[in-house]
Amino acid sequence: MQLTGFHHLTAVTADAPRNHAFYTGTLGLRLVKKTVNQDDVSAYHLFYADGLASPGTDLTFFDWPVARERRGTQSIVRTGLRVGSTASLAWWQQRFATNGVTHHGTVERDGRATLDFEDFEGQRLSLIADDTPGPVHPWAKSAVPAEHQIRGLGAITLSVRDLRPTDVVLTQVMAMQHVREYVAPRAGADAATSTFHVYRMGGDGPQAELHVQVEPGAKPASQGAGGVHHVAFRTPNFQEYEAWAERLAKLGMPSSGPVDRFYFRSLYFREPNGILFEIATDGPGFAADEPMETLGERLALPPFLEPRRVAIERGLKPLVTA
Repeated sequence: MQLTGFHHLTAVTADAPRNHAFYTGTLGLRLVKKTVNQDDVSAYHLFYADGLASPGTDLTFFDWPVARERRGTQSIVRTGLRVGSTASLAWWQQRFATNGVTHHGTVERDGRATLDFEDFEGQRLSLIADDTPGPVHPWAKSAVPAEHQIRGLGAITLSVRDLRPTDVVLTQVMAMQHVREYVAPRAGADAATSTFHVYRMGGDGPQAELHVQVEPGAKPASQGAGGVHHVAFRTPNFQEYEAWAERLAKLGMPSSGPVDRFYFRSLYFREPNGILFEIATDGPGFAADEPMETLGERLALPPFLEPRRVAIERGLKPLVTA
């Protein structure tokens, strides 16, 4: 029983229309599910992904009217997004310059060419050149040429003060392997360096790597717009999902217990430094309630929220304004 990589990453925005414009327009991702936070239906939950809404390609956002994140440790500090080549990084660097996107020059980090950038709220992102073999599903209607489109999630970086308790959960509870470490500039705003520890799940390349940055003296982050809410890891089927729930319970790891999100099943828990993790199934998928060809074009609600559609729609702002 092994996790097979990242399923999705969920972040926070305070401006859903501008968020939609940036991630579909500037980044060329497909809005594959326009729905609501099932625990707070006043907020959108927007899912951006590849052309087929594949598990492992989803970058998602809760729309909450909150202040900006206060950066710090005990948090997810950078989200990697995979592209196919270093030539794509050069293409993206020019696109960012043309569109006024905050970005830095391409660097080599942990042996891979990487281009760091931020969205309009300071969400910290990186494009990672990755030629690992695997399926690629470009979106035909994207503003980005197919050869340069984002292929999915890459390495995701956490920051913790103390590695030891997190290492125990990653290796002994979640069955990851500690495979290497490296030194690189901190994910913050200064020139200091940190040690990063790389943990690998099942699968190949950065889509199966969790990087943990150790910052012993840093202050904890305060969640807000431009920050990350949680990261979700893939499990391929319901049988293994149930086994994970049993494993957490047997090891005495507090969790949400099984949660049916309709598009996938979820299991939530916090690692010892307080960062929220989720284990999510690959299926049923986003085509469970609308055709693949028209994903994201209407507000989709799971069956238990459908009777409240009129009230929910009334409380949401339009994503596209005139």
